[in-house]
Amino acid sequence: MPSTSESLNRECGCISVDREALQALLERGRGSGGLYASILANQPHLFASVPVFVGREHVDAMFAVIEAIERVVALPTFRNAALVAAPPIATIDHGPRGVLYGYDFHLGDGGPKLIEINTNAGGALLNAVLAQAQKACCVEMGTLSEGPVALDAIEGRFVAMFREEWSLQRGEAPLGTIAIVDAAPAAQYLYPEFLLFEAMFRSKGLDAFIAAPEDLRFDGRSLLAGERRIDLVYNRLTDFYLESDAVRPLRDAYVAGATVVTPHPRGHALYADKRHLVALSSGERLAALGADRSTIATLLAGVPRTVLVTDENRGALWAERKKYFFKTVAGYGGKAAYRGDKLTTSTWAEMRERAYVAQELVRPSERTIVIEGKRIPLKLDVRVYVYDGAPQLLAARLYQGQTTNFRTTGGGFAPVFTAGPDRGDTRPGT
Repeated sequence: MPSTSESLNRECGCISVDREALQALLERGRGSGGLYASILANQPHLFASVPVFVGREHVDAMFAVIEAIERVVALPTFRNAALVAAPPIATIDHGPRGVLYGYDFHLGDGGPKLIEINTNAGGALLNAVLAQAQKACCVEMGTLSEGPVALDAIEGRFVAMFREEWSLQRGEAPLGTIAIVDAAPAAQYLYPEFLLFEAMFRSKGLDAFIAAPEDLRFDGRSLLAGERRIDLVYNRLTDFYLESDAVRPLRDAYVAGATVVTPHPRGHALYADKRHLVALSSGERLAALGADRSTIATLLAGVPRTVLVTDENRGALWAERKKYFFKTVAGYGGKAAYRGDKLTTSTWAEMRERAYVAQELVRPSERTIVIEGKRIPLKLDVRVYVYDGAPQLLAARLYQGQTTNFRTTGGGFAPVFTAGPDRGDTRPGT
């Protein structure tokens, strides 16, 4: 018998996005407005038309996996091995822990399975806004019309997180200026979220602006944009180790401790390197690292078996490729990632040029949407946004294709509501 959440994901079409409320929330405090119209024109598949329902037992299982990973990362044996395998910049520890890590799960038949960890996970503030703009169209679902977390509360939580990052490196000194940094920020698909963060920081009395790496300079004491000194950088770059010449001022300022950078290279090395999935899915390796039995059992149940692709096992992996999903060690956003049954011989040959892991395939669960009277199943994954090991927000992504994307009609980010497995009730997720 399907669970309550599975039934709701298959049958419930009652809740949809209140577009007027979404526009008001996106543009609140922004003066001239126009952000909603810009999203419709440039990111038409950013927001899904329906929410996703996840059983409370699945939420608890995801949180348990996150807690278990925190215990492993805290082991000196794990940290030493991770940092030795990373560029030297990852050994720098100024104190901050790294904001808004994203733990991505598929809800397989055997429960949630961790697909990967991202240390520059986007979408948290967009999802917090979207969650407030849900409406119910029938009396039975009326109790679900409120979003998972009040927007003022989640914004307060997020700002407190950035202030904590600042205080971990700067102590009691006042935080003044935050730069949200990414390559060609206005061209990024999630640029609307940069604008939301900018407005949020300003509403809390902080000076905030969006910048590209070439806007920055380091004078040996401070990181500057023009004549503005930058106290903290909210780092959205996918140059995780700050290696390119384009980010040299930011890299030099970070190494010198002249500005607070979060998330940072050390966090990526400890959490997001996909080679860690090999250890996290191996009982033998976890035991050798010093993990306890409970931690090992939780991770073996929640992390699909993953192996590093080598010259020695390439033949065997190709023969059994339909069982695996292949990802680059340093990849992100589904780039250069392939489901084994979709691989061609030419792509397989090209993959020799980069380091890959092969993860046992966990087929995602589905959420049915209705478009022009037709019922269409979309794949879904669930992202848990985490700070310092503590879950802050749940969200989902709906899509068609091999990997998550923002090209699917009716798909995109979706708020998560949790369905109680025993009582059959549904409660907003936290």
